[in-house]
Amino acid sequence: MRSANKKQIRVAILDLYEGAPNQGMRCLREILNQFADEHSLNLDWDEFDVRLKNEVPALSAYDIFISSGGPGSPLESEGTEWEKIYFNWIASVNDWNHNPLHEQKKNVFFICHSYQLACRFFEIGNVCKRKSTAFGVFPVHLISGSEKDAILNDIKDPFYAVDSRDYQVIQPDHKRLKELGARLLCIEKERPHVALERAVMAIRFNDYMIGTQFHPEADAFGMSMYLQTEDRKKTVIDNYGFEKWQSMIEHLEDPDKILYTYSHILPNFLYNAVFTMAAVSAL
Repeated sequence: MRSANKKQIRVAILDLYEGAPNQGMRCLREILNQFADEHSLNLDWDEFDVRLKNEVPALSAYDIFISSGGPGSPLESEGTEWEKIYFNWIASVNDWNHNPLHEQKKNVFFICHSYQLACRFFEIGNVCKRKSTAFGVFPVHLISGSEKDAILNDIKDPFYAVDSRDYQVIQPDHKRLKELGARLLCIEKERPHVALERAVMAIRFNDYMIGTQFHPEADAFGMSMYLQTEDRKKTVIDNYGFEKWQSMIEHLEDPDKILYTYSHILPNFLYNAVFTMAAVSAL
């Protein structure tokens, strides 16, 4: 692989967990550490509590942005102060990237709850409650042509991802997608025996913004240890049954499933963002 110069790279993590216990933030920190070590980068990050403190990062201070998952409904926050601030922030990133005077663009990755909010912001499809909770490790299928996208470089079809949600994005507005220059990338598993529309699992909103319904940051080892703690194991079994818990442990221990996704999706996003920056800086 190519090596980047030693220019400092600043990453902002937008924390949408609203103070709820989670594994997502730990996983994001570890991915950034691993990526920086692997590519010998001078990379630092700061975290912003969007929902509790109404915090969003200043565009001029950061190069790359990752917006996390989080609990609760992506619909009931409509009209809240934090969502107004968050949506204004997305609009400001869009404005920055559309300004020809800004050669250095800002790349954003939206995860799960953030992805659902971004779909609402861009008015791209129907964000709605699922008939039942999706919880576990599931196959994700590529849409034809999406394998050319930078974040899906060398990805298998299907690949497997951690999914934990009560909401979904369905019925994409293809006219709106065309207006934005957006592209659908992935959909959930085929279920011919179920008369329900398949949810959209990943969208490239534009050249610099992308999002996934699933959790690409989930690390196999950490998630496995977490699910095997007494409290979490009991919670999963009480809510979903022993077979679901056992299936998740088996999938997490399979190197072709979650470990594979963990080592490709977000690292591909970071690689594309960092080395695009390096190319612009060299001009």
